[in-house]
Amino acid sequence: MINITLPDNSIKQFSEPVNAIDIAKSISEGLARNVLSATVNGEVWDANRMINEDCTIKLNTWNDREGKETFWHTSAHLLASAISELYPHAKFGIGPDIENGFYYDIDFGEDQITPEDFSKIEQKMQELVKASTKIIRKDISKADALKMFSEQGETYKVELINELEDGTITIYESGNFTDLCRGPHLLDFSIIKSIKILSLAGAYWRGDEKRKQLTRIYAITFPKKKELDEYLNYLEEAKKRDHRKLGKELELFMFSEKVGQGLPIWLPKGAMLRERLENFLKKLQKDYGYQQVITPHIGDVDLYKTSGHYQKYGQDSFRTISTPNEGEEYFLKPMNCPHHCEIYKVKPHSYKDLPYRIAEFGTVYRYEQSGELHGLTRVRSFTQDDAHIFCTPDQLKEEFCKVIDIVLYIFKTLKFDNFTAQISLRDPNNTEKYIGSDESWERAESAIVDACKGRGLETTTVIGEAAFYGPKLDFMVKDAIGRKWQLGTIQVDYNLPERFELEYTGPDNQKHRPIMIHRAPFGSMERFVAVLIEHTGGKFPLWLTPEQFIILPISEKHESYSKKVLSLLASFDLRGSIDERNEKTGKKIRDAELGKIPFMLIVGENEESKGTVSVRRHGEGDLGEMAMEAFAKMVEEAVKKELE
Repeated sequence: MINITLPDNSIKQFSEPVNAIDIAKSISEGLARNVLSATVNGEVWDANRMINEDCTIKLNTWNDREGKETFWHTSAHLLASAISELYPHAKFGIGPDIENGFYYDIDFGEDQITPEDFSKIEQKMQELVKASTKIIRKDISKADALKMFSEQGETYKVELINELEDGTITIYESGNFTDLCRGPHLLDFSIIKSIKILSLAGAYWRGDEKRKQLTRIYAITFPKKKELDEYLNYLEEAKKRDHRKLGKELELFMFSEKVGQGLPIWLPKGAMLRERLENFLKKLQKDYGYQQVITPHIGDVDLYKTSGHYQKYGQDSFRTISTPNEGEEYFLKPMNCPHHCEIYKVKPHSYKDLPYRIAEFGTVYRYEQSGELHGLTRVRSFTQDDAHIFCTPDQLKEEFCKVIDIVLYIFKTLKFDNFTAQISLRDPNNTEKYIGSDESWERAESAIVDACKGRGLETTTVIGEAAFYGPKLDFMVKDAIGRKWQLGTIQVDYNLPERFELEYTGPDNQKHRPIMIHRAPFGSMERFVAVLIEHTGGKFPLWLTPEQFIILPISEKHESYSKKVLSLLASFDLRGSIDERNEKTGKKIRDAELGKIPFMLIVGENEESKGTVSVRRHGEGDLGEMAMEAFAKMVEEAVKKELE
């Protein structure tokens, strides 16, 4: 008998080999119709792949992430099938599923493809769907795979095959098209009902700027048309919220080709926004016992060799900086932690000094490939809200919990209400990727799990995503329109204290190694601001927004009174400006609405004679005439409520 253990720990027994469809049918015919793939002993399989020994199984439908991945991975195969018929000379790279949909990297050679071709490709994909051609998985030897794809002139596939081990290679056939693929796939294309090709992009083969640039086709599919319509509406909303678009409109940040790719420049309003975020966190950190430090943007290469960052990040960093002194080399810092280790070492520490908490808004540098740069979310220069805590083993759990509390307070204040915490552990089958002893890793991983339980966090666990020096807890936030972002990280590290020979004197008067906690609640200022812009649609909370109000004088003769209003409101610690342009009041109001300024204060003869302002609220309209003190009180109360 074959024992199949289901997610609820119930067991189904079968007298002969079965597949996921057979198992689903034993539960209900409806479930069998909806199964897209199966997770067998942690590995996702085709739904018709035979199981001939005891295992655990999870049946994946469209409602499961694994089901969507199978659906979209198959859709990438469908796209490639259509392209192979329409463009016979096309050569294929890779076509993975992604968070929303899939893409395929294709070398079209002398052919050109433009958005005008999308409908033609979609139509061909629909024809293949209607044909309901079966998708067949086959194991193939390395020699046969090389022969097959070489004869087809598929040079990119041949390169991939050369890197695979014999006995691990599979292909998938559908009609006249065959693809090198590990799967899994649907049984056929018939349930792919709605198709939309979204965009084109350039993508260097294997992400190497020295290799050929292929055409990347992004697309998405759904089992129902209604879901495609909803997704397209979501995309329209996402376009409106794009931080690159809003950042330009709201005059927050810019990029300059002369300055360099991926190097953001903060404009006055953006700098004000960022400064208020920094001050907010600095005050919070002070309440939790952190001390502020500042370290250089560079360090001697040996510093990063000691930490291991040179070995791990050297290929993704800017080249070393040579000085006039022979053999002297510096490195643009990819991380702040080595500098902070040196700060810890500046004087001896006793267990009575611990925990020792230091924080820095430290700018770091990574050489991201130009094709991967994206607004503020992927840059080459970014500032981390970095801090490091040096503590004893007995203090570890409490300190980790306190950092969780900081992150949760930030999320609550900024209305990031929908989030999960992801525990990232090392891959026990690939330990050479990491530094440190098994014992240290086990202690660190246990501390994170226990701290999360202690704070009642909803968590997921991912194997193999730990930092090279220790496990971590990442906070995955969903924004206002449902997109998931990684914000905030906490990491436990037994290894850097070892590498830097950090010590403290214990109550036994012996030397001990402290444990190091790395934490960045925002993650990076650039990425956090980008997500905040898109989450709020540029409508920042009153306590944070660069301009809380704008004064709109009806004519030039009211500008003197406008300046008095501005000065008085500044004395109440309110932030604003005057629109002194020679424009009609209606246009000024429209521009202020587009600028998402919370309050518009209109002043004319009536207001000047009474010492008042006429108040409009962004998106709401007129609030009526107010004394300036009353307006200041209203804003003060609103800010207080936001920060409660």
